[in-house]
Amino acid sequence: MGEQTTVKFPQEVIDEYAALGVDLPALFSAGHLGNRMGVRIVEASAERVVGTMPVEGNTQPYGLLHGGASAVLAETLGSVGTMLHGGISKIAVGVDLNCTHHRGVRSGMVTGVATPVHRGRSTATYEIVITDEQDKRVCTARLTCLLRDVRPQDAENVRGAGA
Repeated sequence: MGEQTTVKFPQEVIDEYAALGVDLPALFSAGHLGNRMGVRIVEASAERVVGTMPVEGNTQPYGLLHGGASAVLAETLGSVGTMLHGGISKIAVGVDLNCTHHRGVRSGMVTGVATPVHRGRSTATYEIVITDEQDKRVCTARLTCLLRDVRPQDAENVRGAGA
């Protein structure tokens, strides 16, 4: 779980954030909770965000992937997509998350793919499909985020933001 991966961002997005002195991979990471759970974002754009998470360490008492772990993966991926859609002047704040769990998983890695359902000026909704290593659907989630303007005090709470 400690291995580092490089997130693939569109070059124009990298350039936009670099001009502001922002460490884009740190800013669009899985966050403290996601890091503890082994979430790794491997591809990120406003059109598609892909991430992985190990089942081991993220199970419930019956040894199955915990539904809350799937929710963390889904919210992480949908939030990253929303933030990339909103751009450097907006912050994504989750307001609704719905998860349907289709099957249990006991081992291996799950992969989530977030794609937009709606991308507006003030909200964005992403569908996140989580599959197991056999490409069987484990969970389908929908996340809606509010896009709000960045405030000066937000910089102290955002890793990777130049201050």
